[in-house]
Amino acid sequence: MLRLEQREQTAEEMYGIPENFLEIEIRNPQTHGFGSKMFTDYEVVCRTNIPAFRFKTSCVRRRYSDFEWLRDMLERENPRVSLPSLPGKVFTNRFSEDVIETRRIGLERFIQNVAGHPLLQTGSKVLAAFIQDANFTKESYSHLF
Repeated sequence: MLRLEQREQTAEEMYGIPENFLEIEIRNPQTHGFGSKMFTDYEVVCRTNIPAFRFKTSCVRRRYSDFEWLRDMLERENPRVSLPSLPGKVFTNRFSEDVIETRRIGLERFIQNVAGHPLLQTGSKVLAAFIQDANFTKESYSHLF
């Protein structure tokens, strides 16, 4: 029988920066506009050392409709990957604090799952740009599909 030697972890192993890490947070929702032109956008904050991402840290703003577009593009790019769902559309009280917070949590869960998927990290033409490019527009990437 093979017996593995056990040893205690060093402080560096316990508390050092992991070999590969990816942290994405959705925060600071802001509502803009008036009447039928109102919308809410969210900060997408990323910290990583994964080479597929151009910047170690980034912060961009995205709307719910941008996340819908991203999900559609990822589905087209990777039809065999099962993508998580987005939080549902809201038609009443969509600018209330509770609705915005519930949506923020759902968007964060979605983007963390998607960005953490190894095939999407390395194989997507749009994922890293969506998360990190401050000049990102849907139009600038739609032609790829």
